[in-house]
Amino acid sequence: MRKYISGGLALAAALLASGAQAQSGPAKPTIVLVHGAFADSSSWNRVITILQRDGYAVVAAPNPLRGVRADADVVADVVRSIDGPVVLAGHSYGGSVISEAAEGLPNVKGLVYVAAFAPDTGETALGLTGQFPGSTLGPALAPPVRLTAGGNDLYILQARFHDQFAADVPAAEARLMAAGQRPVAEAALSEPSTAPAWKHLPSWFIYGDADKNIPPAAMGFMAERAKARQTVVVKGASHVVMVSHAPEVASVIERAAAAR
Repeated sequence: MRKYISGGLALAAALLASGAQAQSGPAKPTIVLVHGAFADSSSWNRVITILQRDGYAVVAAPNPLRGVRADADVVADVVRSIDGPVVLAGHSYGGSVISEAAEGLPNVKGLVYVAAFAPDTGETALGLTGQFPGSTLGPALAPPVRLTAGGNDLYILQARFHDQFAADVPAAEARLMAAGQRPVAEAALSEPSTAPAWKHLPSWFIYGDADKNIPPAAMGFMAERAKARQTVVVKGASHVVMVSHAPEVASVIERAAAAR
């Protein structure tokens, strides 16, 4: 009798568990965030807080900022290690990286471009920036840091960082960001894209109309070309829209994650 009761309870528990799973639906995608040049993974902190609160697993992937293909390989390795669907979100130069990294990865279900590049085959970050007026990044750069192994690293002058990169962020926070900025290899900004995954994956775009790094007109052009499912333009937002308008950015990412 005890065995019968125990077995019945076990069966009931299993049925309840399966019913709960059916009601909750498929697992939420993991959100993989890729920072851009002159930033680091902490630039996503406010967005991460919202996504985690809403039940998403989040990984802020390392971006070496050495070259589009090499950086994409690093991000792709992270994505391959994740079971289940993934939404990739990239900021700035990180958009070039996610476009390349997602190619050939069957678990990537969508791409989110956050004030980011979405280059076509053969295009570069520098080339896209130069096609449209509005960027003031060049004069804000510090003298290049020459690397022992060859090439140059680029930084934004700390005195210019607030106005150039993060004008809608409090000055004290912008000073911390300026001191901790990650340099990008000069060659990375002129490395052509080879495999733009946005051509066959759904995409979402969000950027500010006061961006001084990437001209808003360039981002609008890339969003239209990619046939973005949604494009959000945040009035008055700087290049670090994910810092200054985290709820709006998180909302776009969650919309991408929920899309079918």
